[in-house]
Amino acid sequence: MAQKRGQRGASSSADDPEVVARVPLQAVLLADSFNLKFRPITLERPKVLLPLVNVPMIEYTLAWLESVGVEEVFVFCCAHSQQVKQYLNQSEWTKPAARLSVTTIESHDAISAGDALRVIYEKSVIRGDFVLISGDTVSNMSLAQALHEHKERRKKDPLAIMTMVIKHSKPSNVTHQTRLGTDEVIMAFDPETKELLFYEDKADPSQRIISLDKILLADSPAFYMHNDKQDCYIDICSPEVLSLFMDNFDYQHLRRHFVKGLLVDDIMGYKIFTHEIHSSYAARIDNFRSYGTVTKDIMQSWTYPLVPNVRYFGCCSNMKLDRQGVFKALDVVQSRSAQIGAVTLIGSGSTIGDHSVISNSVIGQECTIGRNVSVHGCYIWNNVIIEDDCKLNHAIVCDGVHLRTGVVLEPGVILSFKVEVGQQITIPAYSKVSLLPQPSIQDSDEELEYADANSGVIESPSITSMISTRNAELSSDYSVTENSGLSEVGISGVGYIWCSFEGGNDDEWRHSVAPIPASKLAELSHDDYEDPDVSYQEVNSTPVSGELRPDSEITGDDDADGTDYGDSADFDKEVEATFQRALTGVNQENVILEINSLRLSCNKSHADCAGALFLSVIKLGLEAPHSSNGELYQNTAKEINRWKDILKHYLKSVDEEIEIILKFEEICLEIATEFSPLFSTILSSLYEKDILSEDAILSWASEKEGADESDKIFVKQSERFITWLKEASEEDDEDD
Repeated sequence: MAQKRGQRGASSSADDPEVVARVPLQAVLLADSFNLKFRPITLERPKVLLPLVNVPMIEYTLAWLESVGVEEVFVFCCAHSQQVKQYLNQSEWTKPAARLSVTTIESHDAISAGDALRVIYEKSVIRGDFVLISGDTVSNMSLAQALHEHKERRKKDPLAIMTMVIKHSKPSNVTHQTRLGTDEVIMAFDPETKELLFYEDKADPSQRIISLDKILLADSPAFYMHNDKQDCYIDICSPEVLSLFMDNFDYQHLRRHFVKGLLVDDIMGYKIFTHEIHSSYAARIDNFRSYGTVTKDIMQSWTYPLVPNVRYFGCCSNMKLDRQGVFKALDVVQSRSAQIGAVTLIGSGSTIGDHSVISNSVIGQECTIGRNVSVHGCYIWNNVIIEDDCKLNHAIVCDGVHLRTGVVLEPGVILSFKVEVGQQITIPAYSKVSLLPQPSIQDSDEELEYADANSGVIESPSITSMISTRNAELSSDYSVTENSGLSEVGISGVGYIWCSFEGGNDDEWRHSVAPIPASKLAELSHDDYEDPDVSYQEVNSTPVSGELRPDSEITGDDDADGTDYGDSADFDKEVEATFQRALTGVNQENVILEINSLRLSCNKSHADCAGALFLSVIKLGLEAPHSSNGELYQNTAKEINRWKDILKHYLKSVDEEIEIILKFEEICLEIATEFSPLFSTILSSLYEKDILSEDAILSWASEKEGADESDKIFVKQSERFITWLKEASEEDDEDD
C-alpha cells in the first residue's frame, strides 16, 4: 500500500505546471481486444495485425497517436504477443528516425483490460496524463481541445480523472444498433459541464424504460439523456485511473465495470467528463460489421489523411485513385474485359481474369482472380487464389485461401487462413471456416483471443455427409440450418465449418459484413409494431433523448428540445455512395430517385440532399491531381459545371441555397480546409452557373452581420463580390 500512496503522490506532483511541461504526452495502446468476436481468425493472428484496407489495424492507431503529439506509446500485448512484438520491431515505428517511442509490455496472465492496466501500473511507466486507446481504433480528430479541457478541469478539480471522446451516431429504430454494428449506448451528462452522469451499454430495448437513481435526479438540476451518442473508446486519463484499477480487482471491463462503477460510487467522488467531436472521424472496429463500415469510410476519404493513396507516417502507398473511385496499385494486371466498380481497391501484384466483375471490395496483394468471377462487397486478403466461375458475396477471405472452380460464398461467410474449398461447393451464409477445430468452450466476451490449451474441440462429421446434404442445407434467406454443424470443406478441401452456440446462426446477421436481410428487418419491424408493451410513457419514465428536469412534465414522444437527431454525417456518406454510382455511368435520373428514397427514409430535407451532394462534388475536385490553388479551383469548377443539374434539382428555394453556402463554410473550416482560400472564388462560380441566386448570397451575408468575428471569415473574404452584387441589384432597381 505504501507503494500505491507513493505513486499517487507522484501523480499529484505531475499536475504541477512546471512538472507537466517536462512530461511527454504518453499513451497506452491495448493490442488485445479481450473478446471472441473475430474468431476463428484471431486464433491464428492478433486482431491488431489484421489488414484494414491492406494495412494492419495498429498502423492507423499509431499514426493517429503520432499526429496528435503523443511521444511515448506503451503497447500492451497478450494474445499472440510474439507476433505483435516481431511486427513492431520490423516496422518504421522502432527505427531511430521515428518521432514516436513505441515500447511493448507483455503479459500472459491478463484476461481483461482491467488486468492489462494493472500490469501497466506495476511497471510505473506512466508519469502524467495519458491517452488510453485500443489498437483497433481509426481516427483523424485533433486531440488538442479535448486535452486542454481535461487539463483545465484537473487544475480546478483533482477528482476529474477521465475524459471520454464521443460523437453523434443515431442507432436504428429497428435493430437498435449503430452503423458500426454496436448496441446503442444510453448516456446522461450535464449540459453545461459535460460531466458524465449515467452510462448503459447493455440496455434491453424491449423494456422502453430506463431506471435512474434518485440521487442522480436530486443532485442534477438538469441533464441530457441520449441514445444517439457513440463511444469512440478514446480516453484521456489521469494516473489515478491506474491506481483505481489496482485498488479494485473487480474492475475488468473498461465501461461495464470501471466507468459504471465510478458513476455509482458516491464515496470517492471521482468524475468522468465527455468531449464530443462533430466533423472529425473516430471509430473502433468491434465486430465484423464495423470492420466493413470502417473500410468503406477509409476508401471514401472520411478518415483523411489516413487513406490508401496518401503516404502517412509509417505507411507507404503506391496506390492510384481514378475518377470512378477505384484504388489500384501500379502493378495490377487486369484483363480488358474485367470490370472494376466504385469503392474498390486492388492491391499490388494481383491479377484479374477475363470477364470478372469486382465491386465494393478490397483485394489484397498477390491475389489471383480467374475468369468469370463475381466479387461483391468482399474483403480478400493476401495471396488468395480464386479460380474460374466463383461467386463471392459480402465475405471475408483471409491470407492463403484457395477457392477452386465454381465455389459460391453466400453472404457473411468467413474463411480463415489457408482454407481450401473444393470445386462447385457452396458455403452457406454466415459460416465460419478454419483449419483449426472449434474449441468447445465459449464462455463469455471477456476471454483471450487465443484458444485455451485445455479446452476440447467439437467433433466433425465426415466429408461425404456434407457433400450429400449441402443442397438441403442451403437457404435463400441468409440462414443456416441447425444441422449444418461442423464439417470438412468439400472434396480436396481443407477446413472445418464452425457452428454457433445457442440457437445456431440466428444472430450472426447482427455483426456480419453482409447487409441485414430484408426479411429480418421486416420481422423485427413487425415485432416492434405489435409489441403490447409499447405505450405512452408514464410520468416517472425517462425519455431516451432530450433534456430532463426533475420537476418538469415529461411528454410521450417529443424530444424536450425538439431537435432532430438524424445523423447528418451518416446521411452524407450514404448520398456519396449513391453519387459514386453516377460516376460509373449510372443515369442521373436513377441517382436522383435513389437519393429521394434516402431522403424519405432518413426524414431529410432537399437542403440536406443538396448539401451532401455538394460535398461529394467538392471532394472530386480535391481528389484530382493539383499542385496549386489555381489548379484546385479549375478542378472544382469543372466538377461543379458537370454536376450542376443534379445540384439544382434539390435547390427549390432561397433558404435551401443558403443552406448550401453554410455547408460550404463547414467544408472549408472542418472537412477540407484546402478550399478556405478559394471560398469567394467558388462562391462566385456557383453564382455564375445559376446554382446560387443573388438573393441567397445577399441574405447569407445579411444574416452574418450580427455574428461573432470568427463567424464572418468568409463574408469578409467575399466582401468585394458581395459589394458588386449589391451595386448590381441597386442599378437594376433604378432601371425598373
